[in-house]
Amino acid sequence: MFTRFVLVRALAWATILFVQGGVHPAFADMTLSTSSDPTAGTAASDNGSALNSSLVRLLQEEHKALDAVGADRMREITLAPKVSLRPVKRGKDRVIPQISYSAEWLASQPVASGGSEWKCLTEALYFEARGESVKGQFAVAEVILNRVDSSRFPNSVCAVVNQGTGKRNQCQFSYTCDGRAETISEPAAYRNAGKIARALLDGAPRNLTVGATYYHNRSVRPRWSRTFTRTASIDGHFFYR
Repeated sequence: MFTRFVLVRALAWATILFVQGGVHPAFADMTLSTSSDPTAGTAASDNGSALNSSLVRLLQEEHKALDAVGADRMREITLAPKVSLRPVKRGKDRVIPQISYSAEWLASQPVASGGSEWKCLTEALYFEARGESVKGQFAVAEVILNRVDSSRFPNSVCAVVNQGTGKRNQCQFSYTCDGRAETISEPAAYRNAGKIARALLDGAPRNLTVGATYYHNRSVRPRWSRTFTRTASIDGHFFYR
C-alpha cells in the first residue's frame, strides 16, 4: 500500500510540474518546437484538460492512501531510522568452536574464564560430573543449556542450576541441596570443567543428548524416568527429554 502511495505521489507532482510548465534550471536551454504541427495549440489545450482530470484522480487516490496508512504507521515511516554505533557481529562471522570429546583436545584448550553464567555452568559440571569422561561432562552441560532454551525451565544457567534450591525434595541438581559448602578441592578438574563450559557457551554444537533436559545416574531409576523418552546413555548417566 505504501509503495503504491509513493508512486502515486511522485506521478502527481511530476504531472503538476508538467502542466504548470515548471522546468528544472538544468534543462532551461532545451525547447520543444511545435511550429510544424498546425493542431499543436488545440492538442495542447485538450491535453491540459485531460491532465488536470488525471491529476484530480491521482490526488484523490493519494488522499485515500494516506487515510489507509494511519497516523501511527505514517509516524513510523517518516521517522529517521534508528542507528546504533555499536558494531554488529554477523551470524556468518561467528566462529563456532571445533570440539573433540577427548582428553587431548581438552588439554589443548586455553584456561577459560567468564561471567556468572560461565561460573554457574562450570561449578555444576565440577560437582555433578567431574568423575565422567570429557564426553560425559559435555552431555551433562548439554542438559543444562537445553533447559535454558526450554520454556519449561528458567532462562539462565544460574537459575536452572539453582532451581528448587532451599525447597525440600525440589532441588534439580543435588549438590545445591546436599548441605555441603561448594569447595573446589580438585583445581585441575575445575579447569577442565571451565573449558567445557566455555566451549558450549561460545556455541559449540550440542549433539550428544538429542535435546535431553533430564538425566540420572545409572544406579537409580527415578519414577519420572518412566514418563520421558530416553535419548542417550553416556558414561554413568541416562538422558531423557
